[in-house]
Amino acid sequence: MLAGLFKTILYILVFYYAFKFLARLFAPFLMKKAAETIQKKAEQQYNRGSQRPKSDVSEGETVIDKKPISQKQSKNSVGEYVDFEEID
Repeated sequence: MLAGLFKTILYILVFYYAFKFLARLFAPFLMKKAAETIQKKAEQQYNRGSQRPKSDVSEGETVIDKKPISQKQSKNSVGEYVDFEEID
């Protein structure tokens, strides 16, 4: 029984140090691959964003897209109520 306990502890220690060694060995490679993947995704998003169709609104001009309110809706809605608290 005591030999089984020592054997289990030995296996745990060997596995721990083997994992630690392999992690140090492969970590730079894995980090490089992760950085390349993130960079490719960022480039794809940048390219996708720059290929937007040009709108007929010039830069700096403000455009508000708002649906007109019908007579029926304007009678039923009184607006948005905002509750303010006083700060001393």
